[in-house]
Amino acid sequence: MSRPDFKTVEASRPEWNPSSSFHYTQTVTPGWKVGDGANHLYDEAAAAKKHIPIDPQEQGRPAVSNYKLLISGITPRPIAFLSTRSADGKTTNLAPFSYFNVLSHDPPLFVVSFSSGTGVSKDSLRNLLESKECVINIISEHYIEAANSTSINAPYGVSEWEVSGLTPEYDCETVKCARVKESVFSIEAKLDSYKEYESRANPGRISSTVVTVEGTRFWVREDALNEEKNTIDPTVLRPMGRLGGITYGRCIEAMELPRPDFEKDLGGQEAYEKLAKKSS
Repeated sequence: MSRPDFKTVEASRPEWNPSSSFHYTQTVTPGWKVGDGANHLYDEAAAAKKHIPIDPQEQGRPAVSNYKLLISGITPRPIAFLSTRSADGKTTNLAPFSYFNVLSHDPPLFVVSFSSGTGVSKDSLRNLLESKECVINIISEHYIEAANSTSINAPYGVSEWEVSGLTPEYDCETVKCARVKESVFSIEAKLDSYKEYESRANPGRISSTVVTVEGTRFWVREDALNEEKNTIDPTVLRPMGRLGGITYGRCIEAMELPRPDFEKDLGGQEAYEKLAKKSS
């Protein structure tokens, strides 16, 4: 069964709504108290549903099934829009990676995972290991199409900067590769470590490389940064997240939940013991 042309499917959908602005709402249950459990969205019908166990290494299960399952379930994922440059400076690369996250703030550490070994590495990984540096750019709504275009299967040596039409800004202070000018938030980073992992589906083949980098400079657009230089305004950043398949998600609605205090909000050890006794 053939799939319909994507542009035909897209044309049947509502247009992008530029008036949808970032805003805060109440939580689902503002009156929730310690020990209450799931809120009312978890109803009897949901509670009656069974869970199905899946062995990721089940005989006959292709690795791509795990890939599809994980990227549709671990969502939304932040995207590292990675700018790299070869050690000789002749080759530049720009590509999005959603196997990415921040690990620590002191020092600022980030992890990016590549679906290949270093022997047959992706362009970004090859450049990163050679030059030992990169720039991580965070993708916003105002250049999502351009960012996505850099996932094109271009051969090594072809620069995605031209494909995307984005602007390379060569003003970084600790690395030689460019940051994306259109990005509200960018991070210069240096290679910390990397490790290759062997495929479980095809033993003997290196299937992934996990790289840790350390942030050395932060770049934030002036209208998104507060006076203390410690907060980025989400109404300006308007970040895009990765969902399953070819799906992206926009972050325009949020709620705030203060971290509870053991004594003030729970009532201390005595109150905890009462809850524990009740639940048992």
